[in-house]
Amino acid sequence: MAPNLCAITTAEHLVLQRLLQGLSNKAIASALVLSPRTVESHISHLLAKTGCHNRTQLLLWALTER
Repeated sequence: MAPNLCAITTAEHLVLQRLLQGLSNKAIASALVLSPRTVESHISHLLAKTGCHNRTQLLLWALTER
């Protein structure tokens, strides 16, 4: 089943953009003024929504599906 791109929140989209820039969770948290745990939560939600199993798959998905 294809992921529902509309289900990705603005915050998740911002985290995904930073992931594509190669930033760590800590760096993403600092850039977005979030806690590292919140960033981890957004990444977990992105993984679930896209059907990806890890960050590498998520990045490949973002580059090819969006």
